[in-house]
Amino acid sequence: MPELPEVEVVRRGLAEHVVGRRIRTAHLLGQRVARRHEGGPADLSARVSRAKVLAADRRGKYLWLVLDPPDDDPHALVMHLGMSGQLLVEPADAPREKHLHATLDFDDDGPQLRFVDQRTFGGLALTPLLPDVHRRAVGPGSGPAHGHGIPQPVAHIAPDPLEDAFDRPTVIRTMKSKNVAVKRLLLDQGVVSGIGNIYADEALWRAGVHGRRPASALTRPAIGRLLDHAAEVMREALGQGGTSFDALYVNVNGASGYFDRSLDAYGQTGRPCARCGTAIRREEFMNRSSHYCPRCQTVPRART
Repeated sequence: MPELPEVEVVRRGLAEHVVGRRIRTAHLLGQRVARRHEGGPADLSARVSRAKVLAADRRGKYLWLVLDPPDDDPHALVMHLGMSGQLLVEPADAPREKHLHATLDFDDDGPQLRFVDQRTFGGLALTPLLPDVHRRAVGPGSGPAHGHGIPQPVAHIAPDPLEDAFDRPTVIRTMKSKNVAVKRLLLDQGVVSGIGNIYADEALWRAGVHGRRPASALTRPAIGRLLDHAAEVMREALGQGGTSFDALYVNVNGASGYFDRSLDAYGQTGRPCARCGTAIRREEFMNRSSHYCPRCQTVPRART
């Protein structure tokens, strides 16, 4: 599943190629692509047609377009990428992809926006925008761009480490108060959003902390350094277009990211640790794989 850097790469592509344009027509192919939209595909298509795209926004791994329909207040077209969703900007006469589920055509007759999804876990939904409580708490300009608000399905998601609205001291206090594995908290989108399995492993490796270590056993400065490492590694990944292990994650132009070449822990099982030379190990964690250096990241003792 795409994580924050990959979604931000797509968001930037949408901001460049789609924002400011007015949708002429929306074609949704089949029922599944709109299963999260209460009115179904016909209602979704009718409601986004003639709407102007005001912004492309993101919080954590969640992505949406802010639409201004002619006869309604701005709404969010939430774009769930799921495991394999792709948003592609292509000429309308370009060959249709095998797993094409939706197209948006614009008044300017420019490139078309396509939603392609091989595994069909993703989809589109139009939803109201709610006030962003994190923006109010931290100040103007702190939340997603332009202050349009947060889509209803995303309202419970915490700010991510790359947002101005990210409240580092509060997140540190929250994590310190939890007697649970620190990696579990990094993956908890209600505590801090955007950090998935790849970047959690990388941040833990950089911090020299094993993911099963209880957060309550870490000092507040250590938790702060861990969060800073998470932000650092995601910025580096963003600079390289994200992490692509196969052809399913691409940006709006169809190009893959290449941060997978810079990974130090995730997916490196058996390879020498870049810091000490010990072979990287893999273990099961929350139905995922965790990768760590047994020397740099001491395995916590089992509690009795």
